[in-house]
Amino acid sequence: MKSKFTCFLLAAVFALSASVLAQAGKSDATLPAAPSASTPPAAAADAPATATGGSRVGTINIEQAIFASNEGQRDFEALSKKLEPKQTELKNLNDEVESLKKQLNNDKLTEDARNSLVKQIEQKQKSLERSVQDARDDAQAQQNEIAQRILQKMAPVIVSYAQTAGFGMIVDTSNPWPQGPILWALPSMDITRSVVEAYNSKSGVPAPAKPATALPKSGTGTGAKPAAPAQPKPQTTTPPPK
Repeated sequence: MKSKFTCFLLAAVFALSASVLAQAGKSDATLPAAPSASTPPAAAADAPATATGGSRVGTINIEQAIFASNEGQRDFEALSKKLEPKQTELKNLNDEVESLKKQLNNDKLTEDARNSLVKQIEQKQKSLERSVQDARDDAQAQQNEIAQRILQKMAPVIVSYAQTAGFGMIVDTSNPWPQGPILWALPSMDITRSVVEAYNSKSGVPAPAKPATALPKSGTGTGAKPAAPAQPKPQTTTPPPK
């Protein structure tokens, strides 16, 4: 699966890691994206061999549909809770590095002591960055698994809904232009909310107490993706000069 998913979960769970990687000059990782709904393998297998449809063209935001479904909200929230201990561990490691950096401001340090402290900071910083990257890769892999699992079950629902509603084609609008192929589409063409409702009904998963994602009513637009929480500004990791 190619990377394009909005990383709102990673941003929430690993706000610290984003800061650490930014310090190292690395770009943020993003969630892997689901395959286009126009040719989902699971749907193709489940669709009738003589499937018929209309001539209408519809749009769906696959990313939003996965995250907004009751199952998606439940499973991603559970993953967020699961990753909280790792977030705490990374924060403690980062605090340790920052504490060592502050010691460099001590004018009473000898040159040997300062050089030793600088080496210690560099070693711990590299170790922290490796831990951060490993944690982000692990979180991304688990998010990827959840998204793929839900998509495999949602794809037949998309096809069934499209056939019933007389659509001849459904295109994915998860990636806006120019990353995606759709420059513009009428809001009335969007079926994301309808598919989510149909999938929720089929899955039987109850709605969360506080829905994490609000979808527009059918025919009012595709809706914006969930906004990523504010991330801390990068801090310099280079020890101050002697």
